[in-house]
Amino acid sequence: MMRRPQRLRPFLLLPLVSALWVLPAQAQQSAEGAGTLEDRVGRLERILDNADLMELFNRLQALEAQVRELRGENEALRHELERLGTRQRDLYLDVDGRLQALEQAGGGAGEGSGPPAIRPLPQPGDGNTPPAQGDGQDEAAYQEAFDRLRAGEYRKAIAAFSAFLETHPDSPLAANAQYWLGEGYYVTGDFERALEAFAAVPETYPQSNKVPDARLKQGYSLYELERWSAAREVLEAVREDYPDTTVARLAEQRLQMLGERGE
Repeated sequence: MMRRPQRLRPFLLLPLVSALWVLPAQAQQSAEGAGTLEDRVGRLERILDNADLMELFNRLQALEAQVRELRGENEALRHELERLGTRQRDLYLDVDGRLQALEQAGGGAGEGSGPPAIRPLPQPGDGNTPPAQGDGQDEAAYQEAFDRLRAGEYRKAIAAFSAFLETHPDSPLAANAQYWLGEGYYVTGDFERALEAFAAVPETYPQSNKVPDARLKQGYSLYELERWSAAREVLEAVREDYPDTTVARLAEQRLQMLGERGE
């Protein structure tokens, strides 16, 4: 006798029906999620392929290279400024030392680091000293120019010494004025004019006690102008013409610097 198939009870069908509804929904969500990710990747690829973006990227790289180059140039400029600052301090100390020497009585030619202090103008008939041929105002004009130099007003000092030499060419102080005119040019870095001013001292005032110092500073000016052969020639002559003097020792020091440079 055959058995009749049993019918599924209704309460057993409910879970099965629910599962059939859930599975397609989950599959659809997964597909939609995959599609969204692919869309995102596609958009990123399109952005990366964009020519404008590549141009912007290349420009950014070029700017970075320029920044690195500018940093290198700034570093080189910083070193150059430090070198110029050192040179300027050396020039200042050189002039300052000579100016301080004016507060003391000087000796003979080349025996001090600077010229003798300013003396009263000689009067007619004072031994072998020629009489003053100025107009009586040369000493005041000279002192005014020198005070500007001592105060560090180098441009004004240059103008004042130049005016003095034009107005009082025959003053006993003319040789000193010519020398300090050279110092004014030297300390401001105008070495060509300094060289001319220093050279005028032995040429125009060969008997002046400023000659040794002026010849030394001729050598210094040539050194700063990097005319090595001429500088060596002048400095060697100073060393030989004024042995055992301060200018000779200073000339020897600068000759050693030339040797260290291989010149």
